[in-house]
Amino acid sequence: MQFSVTRESLLKPLQMISGVVEKRQTLPVLSNVLLSLKDSELLLTGTDLEVELTGKLMVDEAKLGGEITVPARKLFDICKSLPENSVINFSVEENKCLVKSGRSRFSLTTLQASEFPKVTEELETFSLEIPQLKLKELIEATSFAMAQQDVRYYLNGMLFEIGQDHLRLVATDGHRLAMADLALQTTSPKEGRQVIVPRKGVMELSRLLSDGNEELSLTVGQNQIRASMTEYTFTSKLVDGNFPDYKRVLPKGGNNVMLGNRQELRNAFSRVSILSNEKYRGVRVILSAGQLKILANNPEQEEAEEVVSVNYDGEALEIGFNVSYVIDVLATLQSEDVRTTLSDSNSSALLEAANEKHSEALYVVMPMRL
Repeated sequence: MQFSVTRESLLKPLQMISGVVEKRQTLPVLSNVLLSLKDSELLLTGTDLEVELTGKLMVDEAKLGGEITVPARKLFDICKSLPENSVINFSVEENKCLVKSGRSRFSLTTLQASEFPKVTEELETFSLEIPQLKLKELIEATSFAMAQQDVRYYLNGMLFEIGQDHLRLVATDGHRLAMADLALQTTSPKEGRQVIVPRKGVMELSRLLSDGNEELSLTVGQNQIRASMTEYTFTSKLVDGNFPDYKRVLPKGGNNVMLGNRQELRNAFSRVSILSNEKYRGVRVILSAGQLKILANNPEQEEAEEVVSVNYDGEALEIGFNVSYVIDVLATLQSEDVRTTLSDSNSSALLEAANEKHSEALYVVMPMRL
């Protein structure tokens, strides 16, 4: 294997793939990146057995094709440390990968490509084309509500629901829920499909997606999901489990509706949170005609109080919330005003954008006993 490539064309795909590769691996080959050269196309692949990412690029000069694996992090650090616009020469000799650029020379250990585990290609059940930016927005609107290391493993990921005319993403950790929709132009299978993508897969996919109008092909198989883009192919195993029936969690029939300025509310909750109990993060919210009062205290007998003017003319309510959950929603919403719908002091709050433009996302925050 022998080729030359510019530092800049190699750096970004190596950085992306290094994110997939775990630093501590039981199998040494999983710390490596697989380099595959055919003609002038170089493929770089990294995997942790759950998520696989392949980057594609054209090399400047291809003298000899082949496949080999080299330590991913070390190769990335070498390329990053070289001067801008460097040309890097790669060659494999006697089970060593030689990396040369200018007066710099590095010799890296290699493992055979045959040892590298590849995700098996599955027969697709269906696929759809969607703009990368739209999928990125959906993930950013919901990913904060995923659980982390929950024993209910199916919560440590995100539900992708593909219906006839929509793609819906849902995340919950059992205390809050985030849901975002995207209307599809193409018609999906009539019966629809629900799959759970693991947390790492969601976060790595979000990193990959661009802010432009480029489309990606999302393919769902029996046990995996694949996103194909011009420069990358991303594959993730699916979580084997049943996601909770999120529709039962959505509050229904709430008749107490509050409208408030999102940024004012966010700032007020953030200030009050400073003196909330560090462990439980609870704040008391008192809603009355025209105003919202937020109260917090902690074991050190310290107290905080904020009063925010809101548009509300329903009955007086007092309810407790985890302040971090409320701030997360207010930080994620993009609209100027936020609509909060409540039934009573013991029911969940439904938060959403107050205007139509940002109305594709819904958020549910469960109450706390204080």
